[in-house]
Amino acid sequence: MSGTPTSRTTTDGPEATRPASFHHVGYAVASIARVAKEFASSMGAHWDEKIIHDPLQEARVTFMRCDGPETPAIELVEPAGDNSPLYKFVAKGGGLHHVCYEVDSLNRQLEHSRVAGCLVVKNPLPAVAFGGRRIAWVYTRQKLLVEYLERNV
Repeated sequence: MSGTPTSRTTTDGPEATRPASFHHVGYAVASIARVAKEFASSMGAHWDEKIIHDPLQEARVTFMRCDGPETPAIELVEPAGDNSPLYKFVAKGGGLHHVCYEVDSLNRQLEHSRVAGCLVVKNPLPAVAFGGRRIAWVYTRQKLLVEYLERNV
């Protein structure tokens, strides 16, 4: 499956990795404040009303979950200005934007993605929403935008 998260597991030495795990799905909206309560209600999700601004991503984000903190989340993503990479997408109506997988090694995942013919559209950088853990963005050959989040290992 070209462009999918690596799923090999090794158990010896410094190369030991756990399989990639689904972390969240991102949904682009024009205004989190205007839609989040209704969005959460329509899915029976819990929303803590916390909106996080990430200047490196030029976005504001919030998370909601239908179950506990260890379950996959729904992320609402809002452009933080006209220069945001999200701006044009949201201007066309927004919607489903990306999926996110958590991986042990971001560098190893990006190497795998490149070999699979994917395009790395944003190299690793710290993300405010994840306490400074690094993320990177990959566009697969199947036209899926994937965010990879490096685990705390």
